[in-house]
Amino acid sequence: MTRIRPVVLCGGSGTRLWPLSRKTLPKQFAPLVGNKSLLLLTLERLRLLNPEVTCVAAEEHRFLVQEAIDAARVSGKQLLEPVARNTAAAMAAAALLADPEQLLLFAPADHYIPEPERFAATVQMGVAAALAGHLVTFGVEPSFPSTAYGYIRQGDKLDLALENESGRKVAAFIEKPPAERAEQLLLEGGNLWNAGILLVQAKVLIAALQAHAPDILDSCKQATAAIETDGDFLRMDSAAFGRCRSQSIDYAVLEKCDRVAVIPFQGRWSDVGSWNAVADLHDADANGNRISGQGFAMGATNTFIHAPSRPVVALGTKDLLVIDTPDALLVVHRECAEQVKDVVALLTTHGHSQATRHRRIPRPWGAYDSIDDGERFAVKRLTVKPGARLALRMHHHRAEHWVVVKGTARVLCDDRAVLVKENESIYIPVGAVYRLENAGKTELEVIEVQTGGYLGEDDIVRIADVESPGLGDARKLA
Repeated sequence: MTRIRPVVLCGGSGTRLWPLSRKTLPKQFAPLVGNKSLLLLTLERLRLLNPEVTCVAAEEHRFLVQEAIDAARVSGKQLLEPVARNTAAAMAAAALLADPEQLLLFAPADHYIPEPERFAATVQMGVAAALAGHLVTFGVEPSFPSTAYGYIRQGDKLDLALENESGRKVAAFIEKPPAERAEQLLLEGGNLWNAGILLVQAKVLIAALQAHAPDILDSCKQATAAIETDGDFLRMDSAAFGRCRSQSIDYAVLEKCDRVAVIPFQGRWSDVGSWNAVADLHDADANGNRISGQGFAMGATNTFIHAPSRPVVALGTKDLLVIDTPDALLVVHRECAEQVKDVVALLTTHGHSQATRHRRIPRPWGAYDSIDDGERFAVKRLTVKPGARLALRMHHHRAEHWVVVKGTARVLCDDRAVLVKENESIYIPVGAVYRLENAGKTELEVIEVQTGGYLGEDDIVRIADVESPGLGDARKLA
C-alpha cells in the first residue's frame, strides 16, 4: 500500500454556524457530533491512512489543534499560518516543505464522513492516477439537488493502464447552482458534489502552481525559505506569507489544469456548512424533530434544538432551528439557515463581542470562562491542565481573589510561594507579581474574582519567564 501523508486544512471561520462557531472557536474545533469536534473526527479517520499528519492552522488555534492531535492518537507537525490566505497558499506551503515524491492528501478539517474505512478505500483508488501525474479530486454521489455545494462533471475514463475503472477525467467544475440548475444536474447524471479533497504528489502540485498561480507559489517559497521550528510547530515568514494572494485551490489551479481526475465516493458525507446540515446529523423523531443535548420538543414539528448546557423547550414550533449557547441564542427558520452569516455582520456592526468571541476562551494552559461582570468586578472560572501554568504577570489596576474548587494550585505571589488546596483561597493585590500553576495530576479549577477600576484584558503585564522560587523551570509559556 502506498504511503500517503494527510495534510489537514484547519482554517476557516464557519460563520454560518454562529453562535456555536465563532472566530475564536471555529466550527472545526467545536463539539458537534457525539461530543467530538469535526477536527478530531477527521484526524481519527485519516489515521487509517497514516498516523503521521500535517495540520495547517492559524497561530491562534495551535493549541486547539494540538489537543485534537493528542486525542486522536496521531502525531506530526503543525504548519502555522500568520494570516489566512485560503487553500491555495496553505497547500503550496505544505507541498514545498514535503518530499517532492510524497503523496499528499489535502483534507478539510470540518467535514463529516462517518464511514472511515470506506473513505480510506476510496482514497486508495486514487493513488495510481496521482502517481501518474494527475491532481485527484473526490466527488460525492449527490442524494438531492443541493444548492450549497459545488459540482464536478465527470468526463472520460482515465487510461486503462492505470487499472482503475472508477476514476474519470474532470470535464468541468460547476459553481454552487440555483435550485432549478441543481435539479437539472441531478437528473442528467454524471455530476458529483465537490468534496474539496485532493490527492497529489508534492512535485505535481508545485508544477501546477508554477503554471497557473506562480505569484502564490513565489510568495510561499519566500515564506518557507527560513522556516522557524518550535517543537512540532512550524512558523513561516509573516511578511512574505502576508503578501500572498488569497485564493482557493479550485480557482487558482484546478479549474485551469488539464490533468485533474475525480474518484466518486458513495458513502455519507457533509461539509456541515449550515445548521440544517448539523440537524441532519441527528436522528429525527416521529414528528421530524431532532435534538442535541438538553432539548425538549412539545407539539413541535421539524424543529432542531441544540442545547448542550441547559434545558431548552420548543413548544408548538415548526421548521425552526434553535441554537443555545451560554451567551447567545439563535432562533431561525430552516429556510433562512444560509443567512446566519449576516447575523454575525449585524452583531459586529453593533459592537457585540459575541459576534466573534465565546464566553469560554481557550488558552495554552487551559481556558477561562467569563461567568459574570459588572461595574468594578468580574468573575471567571479558570481551568488549568495538569502541569500547566500561566506566565508570570502583574496588573496595574485590578486585584484578584482565587478560590480553588478542584485540584491543587501552586501560587507565586511576589516572594512567597504557597500551595492552595480545594476549598482554600488566596488574595493577589494590585501590583503583585504572580503566577498560577497546576501542581496536581488532574485538572485544576479556580474561581477568580477580579475587582478594581479597570478590568480589561490589556491590563496584563507579562514578565519574562525565568527561574522562579518554588516553581521550577518556566519555559515556552503563553
